[in-house]
Amino acid sequence: MKVSREQAALNRERIVEVAARLFREKGYDGIGVADLMKNAGLTHGGFYGHFASKEDLMIEACQHALEKSLEGWRAKVARDPQQALPAIVGSYLTTRHRDQPGGGCPAAAMGVDVARMSPRARPAFTKATRQQFALLEGLLPEGTPEERRQQAISTFAAMVGAIVLARAIDDEALSAEILDVVKAQLLQE
Repeated sequence: MKVSREQAALNRERIVEVAARLFREKGYDGIGVADLMKNAGLTHGGFYGHFASKEDLMIEACQHALEKSLEGWRAKVARDPQQALPAIVGSYLTTRHRDQPGGGCPAAAMGVDVARMSPRARPAFTKATRQQFALLEGLLPEGTPEERRQQAISTFAAMVGAIVLARAIDDEALSAEILDVVKAQLLQE
């Protein structure tokens, strides 16, 4: 049975949304097309009507997740520009974010996968990372533009690295300590 264009578009959105979550939770190699489609409530056979390959889906899912992440940061800026940086750092470096990668930062959850994929996967990741740097730069009150850029890059890299390490550690206390120490350093607490 053929679906309408509107339904096909909704199905595609659903696949991308589910894939963005599952790729962050399980990694690119940790989930197959059949399971992705099942989680989206669709049949495996319909996949290739939407995407040429699993990598194409990964690229689109990554882009989707990156856009959502930026939207969240922008919302924090819109709510309270003066407190946006502490809000971003504070919500990022939490055990909740550590324990729920499916809804978390794509850089921390998908960065390694993107680096291992074909070069086609990198432009969206690069674009979003530049946007995150620019947003952070705008929140930093002091320094020359170059100093603020360096601090923005350092801040984001520290946040991503802290989450990656905290997820890899099997010692709950050490994992939480990593998050707390990096948060305190970034917020000068």
